[in-house]
Amino acid sequence: MKKGSILIAVTLSAVLHLQAQNSDSLLQLPSAYLDNITYKASQLEQRLDNKSKKALQQLLKQENKIKRKLGRIDSLKAKEIFSHTEQQYQNILRKAKNAGNNKQYIPSLDTLVTSLKFLQQNPQFISSVNAGDEKLKHALTKVTRLEDEFQKAEEIKKFIQERKQFLRDQLSNLEFTKELKKISKTGYYHAQYISEIKELIKDKRRAGRKVLELLGKTSLFQKFFRKNSHLASLFRMPGELDDPVSLVNLAGLQTRASVNALIQSQLSSGGPNAQQQLQQNIAQAQSALNKLKDKISQVGGNGTADEMPNFKINNQRKKNFWKKWELGVTTQNNKPNSLFPVTTDVTMQAGFRPHDNYVVGVGIGGLIGWGRDIRHIDISSQGMSIKSFAEIKIRGSFHFAAGYEMNYRSEIRNIEQLKDRSMWQYSGLAGLSKVVSVKSKFFKKARVQILWDALAYRSVPRQPAIVFRIGYSFK
Repeated sequence: MKKGSILIAVTLSAVLHLQAQNSDSLLQLPSAYLDNITYKASQLEQRLDNKSKKALQQLLKQENKIKRKLGRIDSLKAKEIFSHTEQQYQNILRKAKNAGNNKQYIPSLDTLVTSLKFLQQNPQFISSVNAGDEKLKHALTKVTRLEDEFQKAEEIKKFIQERKQFLRDQLSNLEFTKELKKISKTGYYHAQYISEIKELIKDKRRAGRKVLELLGKTSLFQKFFRKNSHLASLFRMPGELDDPVSLVNLAGLQTRASVNALIQSQLSSGGPNAQQQLQQNIAQAQSALNKLKDKISQVGGNGTADEMPNFKINNQRKKNFWKKWELGVTTQNNKPNSLFPVTTDVTMQAGFRPHDNYVVGVGIGGLIGWGRDIRHIDISSQGMSIKSFAEIKIRGSFHFAAGYEMNYRSEIRNIEQLKDRSMWQYSGLAGLSKVVSVKSKFFKKARVQILWDALAYRSVPRQPAIVFRIGYSFK
């Protein structure tokens, strides 16, 4: 367990004990909480900035291709459409840089920013933290910059949508469907990446969530949030009963009790079936709302509805580099004697998936010997293998699989043996692979493969030309 996690756990135990005494002022937050916020905000800000710049670069590159193609068809129209392109890109960069004044509401980010501002005004909660004021100031600066970066990304998203619509209107009578589809992809994936970063803001670690939960239960923070959060600026939240501002804002509004009384009076005058009819209406409204939510989720929640049907989505594009890797294990029984395998090839492999429809990777494995038969079991090491592979989706769960492998099928006594190339056997594989989902704590997918080894006929001793394998992926 990391030192920071231990510190958070100990602090939370103390907080729970102190809360039993109903003392807000005694609550102390751990130093690791501020350090983690600073690191996470800085990391997400950099990722979002890089993605926004990349989206603009892609858009400009796509527009230049359209300009060159249109110039060969109608040079005057090309000059007319793209005469102010450079100025428009400069304007969006300037507008995006100053977009922090028009903040959007992001619930998890609003809670984070408000909690830091609360700690700034109530330093007693971090009095035990070494250099607490400096760490708090640094964390608040990083989170504020992340807020600004979100606004910049939103402005760029709007700009891409506007440029796409402008070019679509200008080129409606010309054959530029393929080029416009690429611009739609750029806008869609940029919007999806913004949504992904919003999800990453949420602290999924139990310790971090518990800190915010405990802080949110203090009466001081509750009062502060009602008056100083971004949500409070959008919708005036209820304050204290004797708060003059709250009383003015609530004047003329119906209370919950009056609304309930009105519903009950209407139900009583509606007859014996009024309650059942009300429940049916509520169920129908809920069903309609769920359908609407499904439609929104199908278009990504951020892009326009006409983006989705125009191209096939590659979900890997919105993932960072490390999340595109898939770890797994593959097993293959060799030289079967009745129902008993003489050796089993167990390979650990790592596959890189740049696209939903294909994956490439490498693996390294060992050959485990089991003995002659069920009566003479003798577990031993019988060699190793180095493998490369690729899979391309054909249809549904079926894939075309191929690979090139080097197999050392002798007991390894020292490293020098492996330098003798004549002792290695080579395999060139091609065949079919079927992927099925599995319900397991460790594995998410199973892969059944039937492969033909084109180099098996050259191997000495001769190896089976048809290979059957079963593999499992951790995600």
